[in-house]
Amino acid sequence: MKRTGARALSIAAGAGLVAGFLTDQVLTWMRQPTFTPAWSLPIVLALLAIACLYFAWPVRRQLKGAKPGSVDAIRAFRTVTLARSASLVGAVSAGFGLGLLGFLLTRPVQPPVGSVTVIGVTVGVAVLLVIAALVAESFCVLPKDDDDDPHATEL
Repeated sequence: MKRTGARALSIAAGAGLVAGFLTDQVLTWMRQPTFTPAWSLPIVLALLAIACLYFAWPVRRQLKGAKPGSVDAIRAFRTVTLARSASLVGAVSAGFGLGLLGFLLTRPVQPPVGSVTVIGVTVGVAVLLVIAALVAESFCVLPKDDDDDPHATEL
Protein backbone atom coordinates (compact mmCIF):
# COMPACT_ATOMS: atom_id res chain seq x y z
CA MET A 1 0.00 0.00 0.00
CA LYS A 2 1.35 3.40 -0.93
CA ARG A 3 1.49 6.20 1.60
CA THR A 4 -0.80 9.20 1.32
CA GLY A 5 0.76 11.60 -1.15
CA ALA A 6 0.85 15.34 -1.42
CA ARG A 7 -1.14 15.15 -4.64
CA ALA A 8 -4.15 13.49 -3.00
CA LEU A 9 -4.04 15.95 -0.11
CA SER A 10 -3.75 18.90 -2.49
CA ILE A 11 -6.71 17.71 -4.55
CA ALA A 12 -8.78 17.22 -1.39
CA ALA A 13 -7.83 20.67 -0.07
CA GLY A 14 -8.58 22.27 -3.44
CA ALA A 15 -11.99 20.60 -3.61
CA GLY A 16 -12.72 21.79 -0.08
CA LEU A 17 -11.60 25.32 -0.95
CA VAL A 18 -13.94 25.50 -3.94
CA ALA A 19 -16.80 23.96 -1.95
CA GLY A 20 -16.33 26.41 0.94
CA PHE A 21 -16.20 29.45 -1.30
CA LEU A 22 -19.20 28.33 -3.34
CA THR A 23 -21.21 27.51 -0.22
CA ASP A 24 -20.93 31.07 1.04
CA GLN A 25 -21.48 32.44 -2.47
CA VAL A 26 -24.72 30.50 -2.92
CA LEU A 27 -25.92 31.42 0.57
CA THR A 28 -25.26 35.09 -0.20
CA TRP A 29 -27.13 34.85 -3.51
CA MET A 30 -30.07 33.38 -1.60
CA ARG A 31 -29.88 36.27 0.89
CA GLN A 32 -29.04 33.92 3.75
CA PRO A 33 -26.31 34.42 6.37
CA THR A 34 -22.92 32.98 5.49
CA PHE A 35 -21.93 29.61 6.89
CA THR A 36 -19.98 29.52 10.12
CA PRO A 37 -18.98 26.14 11.53
CA ALA A 38 -19.84 25.35 15.13
CA TRP A 39 -17.13 25.26 17.78
CA SER A 40 -17.67 21.52 18.02
CA LEU A 41 -16.02 21.00 14.60
CA PRO A 42 -12.45 21.86 15.65
CA ILE A 43 -12.98 19.86 18.84
CA VAL A 44 -14.03 16.77 16.87
CA LEU A 45 -11.11 17.21 14.46
CA ALA A 46 -8.70 17.43 17.41
CA LEU A 47 -10.20 14.28 18.95
CA LEU A 48 -9.77 12.49 15.62
CA ALA A 49 -6.10 13.50 15.53
CA ILE A 50 -5.61 12.18 19.05
CA ALA A 51 -7.40 8.93 18.15
CA CYS A 52 -5.14 8.40 15.12
CA LEU A 53 -2.01 8.74 17.22
CA TYR A 54 -3.50 6.67 20.05
CA PHE A 55 -4.25 3.72 17.76
CA ALA A 56 -0.97 3.98 15.85
CA TRP A 57 1.30 4.05 18.89
CA PRO A 58 0.95 0.33 19.83
CA VAL A 59 1.67 -0.66 16.23
CA ARG A 60 4.81 1.48 16.28
CA ARG A 61 5.90 -0.09 19.55
CA GLN A 62 5.51 -3.56 18.04
CA LEU A 63 7.41 -2.58 14.90
CA LYS A 64 10.28 -0.92 16.75
CA GLY A 65 10.68 -3.81 19.16
CA ALA A 66 9.92 -1.94 22.37
CA LYS A 67 7.06 -4.38 22.92
CA PRO A 68 8.10 -7.83 21.77
CA GLY A 69 5.66 -9.80 19.70
CA SER A 70 4.45 -10.08 16.18
CA VAL A 71 2.64 -7.24 14.52
CA ASP A 72 -1.09 -7.71 14.17
CA ALA A 73 -1.56 -7.08 10.45
CA ILE A 74 -5.30 -6.43 10.73
CA ARG A 75 -4.77 -3.83 13.46
CA ALA A 76 -2.00 -2.15 11.48
CA PHE A 77 -4.14 -2.09 8.33
CA ARG A 78 -7.12 -0.61 10.19
CA THR A 79 -4.88 2.02 11.74
CA VAL A 80 -3.40 2.96 8.37
CA THR A 81 -6.89 3.17 6.89
CA LEU A 82 -8.01 5.43 9.75
CA ALA A 83 -4.93 7.63 9.31
CA ARG A 84 -5.36 7.91 5.54
CA SER A 85 -9.02 8.85 5.79
CA ALA A 86 -8.31 11.28 8.63
CA SER A 87 -5.63 13.03 6.58
CA LEU A 88 -8.09 13.45 3.71
CA VAL A 89 -10.80 14.71 6.07
CA GLY A 90 -8.32 17.19 7.52
CA ALA A 91 -7.29 18.39 4.06
CA VAL A 92 -10.91 18.85 2.94
CA SER A 93 -11.78 20.62 6.21
CA ALA A 94 -8.80 22.95 5.93
CA GLY A 95 -9.65 23.74 2.31
CA PHE A 96 -13.32 24.30 3.16
CA GLY A 97 -12.37 26.64 5.99
CA LEU A 98 -9.98 28.55 3.75
CA GLY A 99 -12.75 28.87 1.16
CA LEU A 100 -15.12 30.28 3.78
CA LEU A 101 -12.42 32.60 5.05
CA GLY A 102 -11.52 33.70 1.53
CA PHE A 103 -15.13 34.57 0.81
CA LEU A 104 -15.55 36.51 4.06
CA LEU A 105 -12.35 38.49 3.66
CA THR A 106 -13.04 39.48 0.04
CA ARG A 107 -16.39 41.13 0.84
CA PRO A 108 -16.61 44.91 1.22
CA VAL A 109 -18.23 44.60 4.67
CA GLN A 110 -16.28 43.72 7.77
CA PRO A 111 -16.93 40.08 8.77
CA PRO A 112 -17.89 39.31 12.37
CA VAL A 113 -14.87 38.55 14.55
CA GLY A 114 -16.52 35.45 16.01
CA SER A 115 -17.01 33.77 12.65
CA VAL A 116 -13.48 34.55 11.49
CA THR A 117 -12.11 33.18 14.76
CA VAL A 118 -13.96 29.87 14.60
CA ILE A 119 -13.07 29.41 10.93
CA GLY A 120 -9.40 30.19 11.65
CA VAL A 121 -9.32 27.74 14.55
CA THR A 122 -10.98 25.09 12.37
CA VAL A 123 -8.38 25.55 9.64
CA GLY A 124 -5.54 25.34 12.17
CA VAL A 125 -6.88 22.19 13.81
CA ALA A 126 -7.56 20.63 10.39
CA VAL A 127 -3.91 21.18 9.43
CA LEU A 128 -2.85 19.60 12.74
CA LEU A 129 -5.13 16.65 11.91
CA VAL A 130 -3.38 16.17 8.57
CA ILE A 131 0.02 16.23 10.29
CA ALA A 132 -1.07 13.83 13.05
CA ALA A 133 -2.63 11.44 10.54
CA LEU A 134 0.50 11.40 8.39
CA VAL A 135 2.62 10.72 11.47
CA ALA A 136 0.24 7.92 12.51
CA GLU A 137 0.47 6.47 9.01
CA SER A 138 4.26 6.52 9.18
CA PHE A 139 4.10 4.65 12.50
CA CYS A 140 2.58 1.67 10.68
CA VAL A 141 5.14 1.34 7.88
CA LEU A 142 7.18 -1.84 7.93
CA PRO A 143 10.93 -1.32 7.81
CA LYS A 144 12.74 -2.51 4.70
CA ASP A 145 14.26 -5.95 4.96
CA ASP A 146 17.79 -6.56 3.78
CA ASP A 147 16.42 -9.52 1.84
CA ASP A 148 14.05 -7.31 -0.18
CA ASP A 149 15.48 -7.10 -3.67
CA PRO A 150 13.00 -5.93 -6.30
CA HIS A 151 15.19 -7.33 -9.11
CA ALA A 152 15.62 -10.81 -7.63
CA THR A 153 14.37 -13.76 -9.66
CA GLU A 154 13.50 -17.22 -8.49
CA LEU A 155 15.36 -20.15 -10.00
